[in-house]
Amino acid sequence: QVQLVESGGGSVQAGGSLRLSCTASGDISRYFCMGWFRQAPGKEREGVAFIEGDRSTRYVDSVKGRFTSSKDNAKNTLSLQMSSLEPEDSGMYYCAAAEAFAYCGDGVRFMTSTTYYKSWGQGTQVAVTS
Repeated sequence: QVQLVESGGGSVQAGGSLRLSCTASGDISRYFCMGWFRQAPGKEREGVAFIEGDRSTRYVDSVKGRFTSSKDNAKNTLSLQMSSLEPEDSGMYYCAAAEAFAYCGDGVRFMTSTTYYKSWGQGTQVAVTS
């Protein structure tokens, strides 16, 4: 497993932007499936953005067109650029990685369940005010 540390959270007004970063302790290029999850108070943790390999991305419908995830193997970082933020985007955001060399999907199923992801950061809080 790899250690992950998120940063970049904060409080922003609706319509604003934030950029979250996730720094890994080791070689991030070994992790072919990484994702961003969020959890609002009283709700289950949900995946919002996934990156497979170095560039293939997938987003939950509610953030499509507003969130962009990217991966920089040279810096061992995963980023999440969030724009046009809405109050519903508020919550704790977590970076996660599946097992090394495991892909997110097999062409039929794309793994979004939290149980598939073995390494987790401590989270960074995002608050969007209206």
